[in-house]
Amino acid sequence: MSVRLALYPGSFDPFTLGHLDIVERASRVFDRVEVTVAENTSKKTLLSLEDRRRLVTESTSHLDNVDVRSFTGLLAEYAVSRGACALVRGLRQVSDFEYEFRMAFANRRLAPDIETVFLMTSEQYALVSSSIVREIHHWGGDISSFVPPPVLGALCGTPGSDPI
Repeated sequence: MSVRLALYPGSFDPFTLGHLDIVERASRVFDRVEVTVAENTSKKTLLSLEDRRRLVTESTSHLDNVDVRSFTGLLAEYAVSRGACALVRGLRQVSDFEYEFRMAFANRRLAPDIETVFLMTSEQYALVSSSIVREIHHWGGDISSFVPPPVLGALCGTPGSDPI
């Protein structure tokens, strides 16, 4: 019996409690989950690729069947190279669906054997997004209810850590 690997791709800039919710739930559905941190050269990011990967790794360290990797290029090609059976996408609101729907069809055309699986975020995270966290952080607001402790420590500083 083969291991069912799902990729959960995104820029994760920064990784939020909503992202963590999706990873935890996907880890119960699939044998292995890889959080795939994308390098998006067209986006100016708050955090470097290395920092994003490290913070996702620290935030998911309690999940034995979750790995974190980074990639550049076409997601469908990367998923095939990893032997994935599915791409996991989180949906917060109806507005997310239109974009995700188009991406799912494009990925299916490029890699017909890889399914896209949509997971609805838990209600308490429906309005949490990385862009909202970046905006609140930019203006010095409290982001502690939006991000896991490693991300909070990296962005705001906690004893023993240097803020990024």
